[in-house]
Amino acid sequence: MIAVIGLGFVGLTTALGFCEKGYEVKGYDVDEAKSEGLRNLKIPFYEADLPEALQRHHGKGFTVAHSFAEAVEGADIIFYCVGTPGKEDGSADLTYLKGAIDQTLASDKLAPYPVLVVKSTVPPSTTQNEIKPFIEAKGFKIGKDLGLANNPEFLREGYAWADFVYPDRVVLGAEDEKSFEILRETYTAFNAPIHFVSYNTGEFIKYLSNTLLSNLISFANEQSMIAKTIGDIDIPSAFKILHEDARWSGEPAKMTSYVYPGCGYGGYCLPKDTEALYMQAKSKGYEAKMLADNLETNERIKSFMADEVASKVSKEETIGILGLSFKADSDDIRQTPALDIIQNLLDRGYKNIIAYDPMANEIFAKHYDVAIRYADTLEELVDEADQTVLVTAWKEFRDKAELIKSKPLHDLRYFLV
Repeated sequence: MIAVIGLGFVGLTTALGFCEKGYEVKGYDVDEAKSEGLRNLKIPFYEADLPEALQRHHGKGFTVAHSFAEAVEGADIIFYCVGTPGKEDGSADLTYLKGAIDQTLASDKLAPYPVLVVKSTVPPSTTQNEIKPFIEAKGFKIGKDLGLANNPEFLREGYAWADFVYPDRVVLGAEDEKSFEILRETYTAFNAPIHFVSYNTGEFIKYLSNTLLSNLISFANEQSMIAKTIGDIDIPSAFKILHEDARWSGEPAKMTSYVYPGCGYGGYCLPKDTEALYMQAKSKGYEAKMLADNLETNERIKSFMADEVASKVSKEETIGILGLSFKADSDDIRQTPALDIIQNLLDRGYKNIIAYDPMANEIFAKHYDVAIRYADTLEELVDEADQTVLVTAWKEFRDKAELIKSKPLHDLRYFLV
C-alpha cells in the first residue's frame, strides 16, 4: 500500500506510475476541488498520457482519499509531493512538508513500519537537519519506529509519464537499511539502476541536475549575447554545428568527462580561448559574467584543493604529486593545475615534495623552476612519500590503485573512488 500526499504534477504522476506497476495507491490533496475533479477523471493541468492513466487506474488501484487520515491509514510507504516554494530570501519554505509529516505522525492507524519519503525538491541537508529532527522531536525513532528517505524526481514537463514509468535511474537517500530494502523492492519493477546514498547526497543529485541545466541554458544565452555584440555571427548555425561535436553522443570521448569535478582545466586551448572570448566581448562593450566567473572558478578550485591538502598534511611530511600534465595521455604541461597546486604548497612552507608523471617529468622540470624532486617510477614516489596527491587521472594510477592507496591519498580528480 502506497500513499501519495499532494496530487499536483509530481504527485499525480507518482501515484499513477506506481499503479501502472501494480501497486495499490491512495492519494490525497488539500485542494478538495482538485480532488473532486480527479474523482471525476478531470486533471487540472495538462500532461501527456496522464488522462489515459487516470482512466485506467481510478477505482482499480488508485483512490483519491477524502481525508488525510484515510490516505495514510495502513500505508507502507508515504510519498510527500507537496510544494516547497521559495521564500523572499530564496530559501525553501518547508511549511507544507512539515505540516504533512505532522499530520502523518498524528495518525493512530499507521502501518507497523511506515517509510516516509520526501519526494518534494528540498535543498541538500534538509532531510538530515530539518526533517529528521522534526520527526524525532515528536518521539519517533528513525530506523526503529519508522523509516525516512528522500527520493528526488527527475520529471520533465511534457514527458513526465515516460520519465517516471521508464526511469534512467532511481535515487534513494536513506540512513537505515530497512528503509532502503523496502524502497528498493518497491522500485525493482521499474527495471532501472537504483542508487542507495546518504540523505544529503540524494538531495544534492536533484540540484546537481537542475543547476547543470540552468547553467547550460544561461551559457547558451550569454554566448548569443556575445555573438550579437561582436556582430556578423550566424547564431543558430553556430549552435547547430556545435551540436555535431561527437562528444555529445559519447564518441570518441564522452561529454560526461567534462561534467565531472577535478582541480581545474589547463592546457593551451581552454584557458586561452575562454579568456580571449571574454576580453573580446568586453572590448565591444559586453561584460560576459559567466565567462568571468568561469575563469575565476578555475583559479579558485586550485587554491581550494591546496587548502584541503594543507589541512591534513604536516609540513614535515613528504608529499607525492601524482601527475604533472594537464590531462592524462598527454605530456602537455601548459597552464597545468599541477603547477599552481605545487606552487601553492611551496608558498605555504612545504619543502618536501616529490612528483611523478608517466610522460611529463622531464618537460615539466625544463619549463618550470620549482623546488621539487622527481621520481622515475610510481613505485619510487609511493615509497618516498608520506601522503600522495593525485592531480592527473592517468590509467597507470588506476591500474596501480592498491599501491597508491597504501599511503594516505588526496584524490583531487575523484578518480580512484
